[in-house]
Amino acid sequence: MQLTGLITIAAAFTSALIAPVSAVPAADSTNAALSATLGSTLTASNHYGAPIPPWEKGAYPGWYYGDHPEYLDIFKFFIPHLKDSLICKLLDLLPFCLHCPKPKPPPHHPPPPPPPPSDGWSQTFSNLTAATQADGFLTFGLVDTIDDCKTMCLGVDRCVFINTYHDVNGKDGSPLLTCSLYDRCQDADTATNAGGQSQPDGSIDFITNSDGFCHDGQ
Repeated sequence: MQLTGLITIAAAFTSALIAPVSAVPAADSTNAALSATLGSTLTASNHYGAPIPPWEKGAYPGWYYGDHPEYLDIFKFFIPHLKDSLICKLLDLLPFCLHCPKPKPPPHHPPPPPPPPSDGWSQTFSNLTAATQADGFLTFGLVDTIDDCKTMCLGVDRCVFINTYHDVNGKDGSPLLTCSLYDRCQDADTATNAGGQSQPDGSIDFITNSDGFCHDGQ
């Protein structure tokens, strides 16, 4: 994304954060600019806002799906928050871009005791100090939990594998997880990205708690 586009989205998104959506004054031109920019960046051809894979220099997450947008302050670029009602409403109007996930509502009655049903995922590796670097990369972003990353994958065309990990770069101790999505299942042999990229503040990032999950229905 070009710097001009980032500034346009950031300005519109910042104004949306300052007041509730219902209290934001009519600003059709701002919403139109935000909608157009989102529609041109959050597409499959642009890896849904993350055109540079996470193992290459200059990579940045394309989106955030979680409940703690305050942790996004450590980044110098705009990341669409896929739980923000304004962003989600605009994305719903765009046919070929990433849409906000719609988790299943909780059941109205408690589930039967044992055994708990499988969530449809099989873990292929756990707690590694390197992340997957392989063909089939679709996009990557930030999430609060592994379950959030699974939900994101189910909403992205062709996604069957997730890799979640902490990309530790020494900036404010963010607890957010990186969530990388792939169109094919991966195993521990593809976990070769151990970090090592220089950060703007001079620190070197490293990888912890890297987990891989393959969707059983793939």
